[in-house]
Amino acid sequence: MLNTLGTDIKMEIVSSIKDLHLVLQPFKKPVFVPTMGNLHDGHLALIHAAKPLGDVTVSSIFINRLQFLPNEDFDKYPRTWEADCNKLKDAQCDILFSPPEFELYPQMQTFKISPSEDLSNILEGRYRPGFFTGVCTVVMKLIQIVLSQGKDNRTLILGEKDYQQLLIVKDMIRQFSMPIEVIGIPTIREKTGLALSSRNQYLNEKNKHKASELFFTLQKISQSIKAGATNFLDIETDAIAELKSKGWEPDYMCIRNAENLKIPQLNEPLIVLGAARLSNTRLIDNLRI
Repeated sequence: MLNTLGTDIKMEIVSSIKDLHLVLQPFKKPVFVPTMGNLHDGHLALIHAAKPLGDVTVSSIFINRLQFLPNEDFDKYPRTWEADCNKLKDAQCDILFSPPEFELYPQMQTFKISPSEDLSNILEGRYRPGFFTGVCTVVMKLIQIVLSQGKDNRTLILGEKDYQQLLIVKDMIRQFSMPIEVIGIPTIREKTGLALSSRNQYLNEKNKHKASELFFTLQKISQSIKAGATNFLDIETDAIAELKSKGWEPDYMCIRNAENLKIPQLNEPLIVLGAARLSNTRLIDNLRI
């Protein structure tokens, strides 16, 4: 089914794979921005970045059941359909692909993409086991559906806020020799430094202001290393202790090689990644050093 939301709106909304392929047929350079909806300015920055890179910009909204763990409530994930459509339209997205679950998973998905354990079982993977298998499986499906029609350049746009996810998807694309360029877009932040995230809506006003402490901790680590500190384990331990003293429940605060997330050697490109709970909200962030 095609839906243009009215005569004054150019964005087409497509719910079936067949219709999507029909709409994409004239284009040679599709650029794809996958999302799970509940959109904010960070998502829209990906659309804006996509616009000049191809001849058609496609976004998707699909809440992927496979990446929800048993203790995570799939049914409670925020669904903000009308607001999302209006935001994408205002950002000049050309096509929104929003399939029902039975369209993307017409039968139980028994074939799944399992990423490298070296990259997927650490950091987020340690605290959300199986999460990246769900991500890779749906991203592979969506890529095959959306970008298989491209005749020239095909581009996938992802945010750097989910940095581990970005590296894993890049590795998947490379290992399967897919003719797709994956581009990461820098994290969009509020004036306080807080990274934009759908999870921020769960913070009350007091905690939303306090949430910027996570980014300040990343900055402090970066400044220490730039000043010459080399005992990364001590820096990480001190950062976790400081967050705990401020009422956070940290999962990790790690300095890693920015290219592969391994424990770094000196003179390698670095990134610091953190995840911590503030009240009932789990936030993640990262900062290149």
